Amino acid sequence: MTSSLLRPAVLRVAGHPWFRRLATQTTPGRAVALRFVAGETLEEATAVARDLDRRRVTAMLDHLGENVETPAQADAAREDHLAALAAIARAPSLDCAISIKLTQLGLDTSIGECLTRVWSILDAAAESGTLVMIDMESHPYVDGTLEVLHRAHERYPKTGICLQAYLKRTVDDIFTLPKGVRVRLVKGAYLEPPDLVYTAKDEVNKRWAELFVTLLARGHQIDAATHDPVLVEGVRRRVDGLEAGWSRVEFQMLYGVRRDLQAQLARQGYPIRVYVPYGTEWYPYLTRRLAERPANMWFFFSNLVRRG
Repeated sequence: MTSSLLRPAVLRVAGHPWFRRLATQTTPGRAVALRFVAGETLEEATAVARDLDRRRVTAMLDHLGENVETPAQADAAREDHLAALAAIARAPSLDCAISIKLTQLGLDTSIGECLTRVWSILDAAAESGTLVMIDMESHPYVDGTLEVLHRAHERYPKTGICLQAYLKRTVDDIFTLPKGVRVRLVKGAYLEPPDLVYTAKDEVNKRWAELFVTLLARGHQIDAATHDPVLVEGVRRRVDGLEAGWSRVEFQMLYGVRRDLQAQLARQGYPIRVYVPYGTEWYPYLTRRLAERPANMWFFFSNLVRRG
């Protein structure tokens, strides 16, 4: 069965109340689920970042959460991001960035309210020179996210954006980006209407590679976010051939996924950053990780059986 057919099936299973209870309310379920999440506290996440640093791997902290329902929840999310920035500022030798989701900061209410919280985060980031990356969410939020990006990048140039290769519109969106903005290029993990996305794995890989080449040619800094060995090798061949190419490109992978490949790239001296998610609202993130690679769902169930 192809991954395009498996993804909806996995998301339906992961969305069922019994599976959520299994993953979040049983000791074996939580133990396996947290393979993909650094923990529920900032302290646990920064401990992971320090451990990665010892292995010559940099980190990006992501306080999990999305689609908040009240201004108080959005304000609390802003405070969580400010706390992460303060922790990073207290460890200047640690190369650590943060990632933010705009629906966690009130985008569903209005762009204006979201921006007031984003300004606080960017101003704090500017004090320590910390990179801030804006996550891309599902397709209804793309236009709003890109609008926030333009305004945020103008205020603080060390603001970047995530783009999803499986969205058909992305090939046009890259030509509207601020000049030189940093781009985290991913395949995409949301369940989207099939007319808006490429669904076949080979087609998504092809689009990812084409977007990478275009972004590189247009002078962007790029986070090559993939665990696919073929795409990784393609990036290596292309960037190795460019003078100072690795000053503009780094590999990026997810916490708990392809640790072997992460370690291999670090040993070989390539720049690599690991996306470190943490927080109590980790279940939606987990479902996307399980859906994007069938092997992750097999890993979940096989380890669950092993743990009893």
